Amino acid sequence: MNWDLILLLVFFLSIYLFYTKNKSKFEVQGKVFFLYRTKWGLKLMDGISRCCPKFQKFVGYVGIYISFLGMIMISFILIQGTLKLILAPKSQPALAPVLPGIEVAPGLPVLSFMHWIVVIFIVALIHEFSHGILARLHKVKLKSSGFAFLGPIPAAFVEPDEKQVAKKSKKAQLSILAAGPFSNIVTAFIFLLLIILIFVPVQNSMTEPLGLYVADVVEGYPAELSGLQKNSTIIGINGNQIVSSEVFVNFLSENNETFILNTGSGNFTITPLLENGRYVIGVQTIQLAKYDEDVSKPLRSVFIWFFELFNWLWIISLGIGLFNLLPLGPVDGGRMLLVGLGYFTKNERKIKNIWKYISFLIFALIVINLLPYLVKLILWLLSLVI
Repeated sequence: MNWDLILLLVFFLSIYLFYTKNKSKFEVQGKVFFLYRTKWGLKLMDGISRCCPKFQKFVGYVGIYISFLGMIMISFILIQGTLKLILAPKSQPALAPVLPGIEVAPGLPVLSFMHWIVVIFIVALIHEFSHGILARLHKVKLKSSGFAFLGPIPAAFVEPDEKQVAKKSKKAQLSILAAGPFSNIVTAFIFLLLIILIFVPVQNSMTEPLGLYVADVVEGYPAELSGLQKNSTIIGINGNQIVSSEVFVNFLSENNETFILNTGSGNFTITPLLENGRYVIGVQTIQLAKYDEDVSKPLRSVFIWFFELFNWLWIISLGIGLFNLLPLGPVDGGRMLLVGLGYFTKNERKIKNIWKYISFLIFALIVINLLPYLVKLILWLLSLVI
């Protein structure tokens, strides 16, 4: 029984009941976007915008260039991933839904419902506050803030006065639009830094290595050709126990001869491949470990929960930041593209046509990548009924 998915369905049902009881307080846009307006946080955004305004404007302008680079990168990843998925249907999609109970990518734990709720709240808060702060920095009035639902998916929003935004320079408009995704990307790496500097050392002091989990095996490389499969556990090399990723990596970097890889599911003969000046076998591994018995279970549980929280915070912050930079219709990247095209032509009709064609292409690519997950979800729902 997948309790995370069941809790998610209960959550969606609760949202629907809340909406039906407070229907008059919601504004519906495009039949899929439901907004509940408040004034929460507006004074705080205004106050923050007055602190070091020159520095904040500089960071905001840097965010424009970083965001356009992110737009190019995520678009390339999406196109490349879609072509790979079409040519090899068993390939991992370039995009994954950020929902509890669903495997996002090989090697990552399944996102729990509670982690999902906390992470979405924090990421959305950072994203929308950044939009609001930059809007106030450029003297744009904030009409409202609040929470929203894109279908059943929770979100947050800050609503600047669009007429005032339109009167600002293109640079100011782009700065406001880029603020949300740029802040998500920056905070993603801050969370990652906290993991490396705090959580990993603490975990190492509390655990001892058990082996290496094979998260993925690259097709056509020595490991795959030997018969090694995903989900195996590496426990040794040539009969000698190896349970640490550091020892395993050091062995591969120094070895160019055929060796026997010992796993929990059998032994595999592998000859390393020289690639870009180093020897590789084509595996992605994750360190397995167990906690020392001296560490109490309550302390262990609390640490693991927060460690997973910060892992998801950095992964989802980066993912949502980059996804929002896709040149797609109403998302930040789409609106940045619309403004940015104005630097190349003044023909409004031409700008809107280019924007529509690119948005349609990106939307089609997203649908293709989400189809495998949609099929899995439908099959799971049918299994509950049957």
